[in-house]
Amino acid sequence: MNSRERVRLAINHKEADRIPLDLGSTLVTGIQASIYAKLKNALGISKGAVRVYDPFQMLAEVEDEVKQLLGVDTYGIQMPITIFGYKNENWKTFRMFDDTEVLISGNFEYDVLKNGDIVQYPKGDRSVPPSGKMPKGGYYFDTIVRQEPIDESKLDPKEWVDQMYSLYTDEDLEYLEETSKWYYENTDYSLVGNFWGAGFGDIAFVMGPNILHPKGIREPEEWYMSLITRKQYIKEIFQYQFELQMKNLKIYKEAVQDRIDVIVMSGTDFGSQKGPFISPNLYREVFKPLHKAMNDWVHKNTNWKTFYHSCGSNVDFLDDFVSAGIDILNPVQISATGMNP
Repeated sequence: MNSRERVRLAINHKEADRIPLDLGSTLVTGIQASIYAKLKNALGISKGAVRVYDPFQMLAEVEDEVKQLLGVDTYGIQMPITIFGYKNENWKTFRMFDDTEVLISGNFEYDVLKNGDIVQYPKGDRSVPPSGKMPKGGYYFDTIVRQEPIDESKLDPKEWVDQMYSLYTDEDLEYLEETSKWYYENTDYSLVGNFWGAGFGDIAFVMGPNILHPKGIREPEEWYMSLITRKQYIKEIFQYQFELQMKNLKIYKEAVQDRIDVIVMSGTDFGSQKGPFISPNLYREVFKPLHKAMNDWVHKNTNWKTFYHSCGSNVDFLDDFVSAGIDILNPVQISATGMNP
């Protein structure tokens, strides 16, 4: 049984020869670069540089030799544009605080502050304030809040969405088609598509790390309060995002066809360590109808399974997640209240 067969059985609730293994196919199932370097050393692999494809969490690309030794069954179809808005290309060396040397995009522009922190810039543009910070001694970047003074009369939901999201270009679609086709025809990996378009309110994107001058509500606490105090504004943001991402979803399907088995839809966290961020009723009112509409389209028009990530305590949402059509839940945080399997 090969990897693709194994995953397809598992995601259709049928018994395979063993449990399928994923490492590195998504931004929420990855491995941090310093840890990956230690893993390679433990496996006795000395060749090949550690290449960082996600300069936010500092996630490393998992090489085929590592996948084969560990029995990894998946490969992620990732767009080459990072969360900070620049493309992974023209790789250059960068040294982590723990002295791990990695390769990172040549468009990664950073400064070391007097206190030792490292900051990086949206789209690699030094003409604007930095949007990410790695504290001295750290292993990954935090997003920097760049909330402008709030003028209620100028809050524009469409502007908020247009700053953050856009339709796939012909170049994007060509990349998706060629990459998915090559890995489908030349490997037996189960392919995982990284779409993320149903990530309504994903706080990593809310803060606009890829935007030169973020407009609207961008500060996390203000955002979560706005789910109540500016509910109509949030609903209109989500509706614009939904309409745009439904268009993207349809042309994404044309590009990758049924070569992928799983599509990553969202990384929005609905739980904290001790309980939910929002009430189940608010989820049902604001988020669930959009999730269900997108999942229903996927199930009607493809063979894919929908994958949603949510950290924290999600137990209060599980029944709603199921009825919204979520096939795969990636909760990660089993230490949160009620999440111990």
